Amino acid sequence: MKNHIYPLLLLFNVTSVLAQSASIPGAVSAPFPTFEHATIEWALSGDNNLNGQVSVRFRPLGSTEWRSNVPLQRIAAGTNEGFSWANRHSGSLFKLTPSTTYEVELTLNDPDGGNAMETLMVTTRTLPTVAPAATERLVTPATLGAALNVAAAGDILILGPGQYNGFNVSISGAAGAPLVIRGQAGAEINGELGIFSQRHIWLDSLTVNGRIRFNQSDNITITGCQVFASANQFSGDGIVSFGRSESAYIADNTVTGTTSWTEAAFGNNGNNRGEGIVLTGPGHVIQNNRVSGFRDNISFLEDGGAIDQFSIDVLNNDLSEGADDAIEADFCFHNCRIIGNRVTNAFVAFSSQPSLGGPTYFVRNTAYNVAFTAFKLLRGSEGDVLFHNTVVKNGDALGVFTSRQIRRLTTRNNLLIGGPGGRFNGFSSGTGRVINIATLITAGSSLNFDALGSTTGLFEGRMGSTSFSSLAELRATTSQTNAVQVSMGAFAQPVAFPSQPTIQYAPVDLRLSDATAALDSGVALANINDGATGSAPDAGALEFGQPAPTYGPRIAGKIFADGFE
Repeated sequence: MKNHIYPLLLLFNVTSVLAQSASIPGAVSAPFPTFEHATIEWALSGDNNLNGQVSVRFRPLGSTEWRSNVPLQRIAAGTNEGFSWANRHSGSLFKLTPSTTYEVELTLNDPDGGNAMETLMVTTRTLPTVAPAATERLVTPATLGAALNVAAAGDILILGPGQYNGFNVSISGAAGAPLVIRGQAGAEINGELGIFSQRHIWLDSLTVNGRIRFNQSDNITITGCQVFASANQFSGDGIVSFGRSESAYIADNTVTGTTSWTEAAFGNNGNNRGEGIVLTGPGHVIQNNRVSGFRDNISFLEDGGAIDQFSIDVLNNDLSEGADDAIEADFCFHNCRIIGNRVTNAFVAFSSQPSLGGPTYFVRNTAYNVAFTAFKLLRGSEGDVLFHNTVVKNGDALGVFTSRQIRRLTTRNNLLIGGPGGRFNGFSSGTGRVINIATLITAGSSLNFDALGSTTGLFEGRMGSTSFSSLAELRATTSQTNAVQVSMGAFAQPVAFPSQPTIQYAPVDLRLSDATAALDSGVALANINDGATGSAPDAGALEFGQPAPTYGPRIAGKIFADGFE
């Protein structure tokens, strides 16, 4: 008699593989929406071949007009640096309006089965406002202690001119009725302004010679302040939270550190000090600040200090003289959005060391004079997304120098120019390759539509195991099938190549000329580059013909009757 067991086992195995390749959708969530963005997470199992895709569209509640959004990223389960993450689709909605409820429609398509549709409602955060008919209390250095003792939610304490010793705030405000501490001209706080385990406190228009600290505190608003870090106190920090906090709004402040822009200051072991703004926890917005002269200008906590670092916005900040990292978005769990920032003079412009599965978004940022690397994707970074960034730097344009593998990297529509490099405080910036990522795992990564150049006159580099020595070879042998070549003539205003990174350059205008290959060379990204002119979006951070963004503080931080504007 013939043996029918083996055919049955084969059929079982084939059926099992097909079942594992099909998607099994789970719960949908939208944790910690901010004012302008919302995180979308769709859990799933199956889809072992990672070919499921989720398209996204949304509309304000009550509207009949749908808007498309870039698809969610497919996140493969993994572990790294003591953290783990699950299989899911994950991504962000962009360009939202505060205090608005949106209807979101998600459509899962998997060629192997498991197609599904989900809808959910997401409401963006409301910008902080003072309490209606708030009680204002004018205080002096002599009466501040007594005023804090009797303060209640909704009160506005106005610091009159004078010198104030550092102090702690030990009372919370309430939603819609924050406790506000506002400074008048001539009022200075010398030391630390501390907030510990409190909620709904608003610091506005204060001058602090020291630091602001808000450990384990939620819904803290810090606007229009001037913070001058101390070289001899508080580790040289500016605005910090060293414990899990939620939903801070840190906007329109000027934070000045004590680290000089010298080669000896460069790198993690350099002669540098201080974190300009550093925090951990979900839902934070760090927006339109001017931060200069720190080890790291803006930073998340690392390793064991990193707690729930997701749904964080870092938007339109003006950053300079970051002797280690201008923006250190390390240990982002998912959906950290680094958008529209201007970096001038940094050892590293944007650090993602590592992204823990992703997505960690870097969108429409500019960087000029970067001594080491523009994107530090180290420690096994996985799930970084680079859209529409402009970088002009010494050495390799897109160089990532690590022995560890980089996984699931996505790039689109970036403009990256390098040139002859050098060695700075022990670190080599490369030789001027346009791309140099030797440890990139190309399977699962997708790099394309980037505008690349080098002032060396050569066009060479490496993506994973593939090397190239011309644009044609790059297009033919890698995923960069639509890359273009650009030069320093890509910009409308003359821009000098930063051949000496130790020089403290002034910010430069990186808007495009009308005669560069970067024009119309990009690809459409829904709700990222809508409204682009020409036949296609331009490469780089700044679409041709559009006004320059506002980097750094927008106003002095004044509180208006109807809130902060």
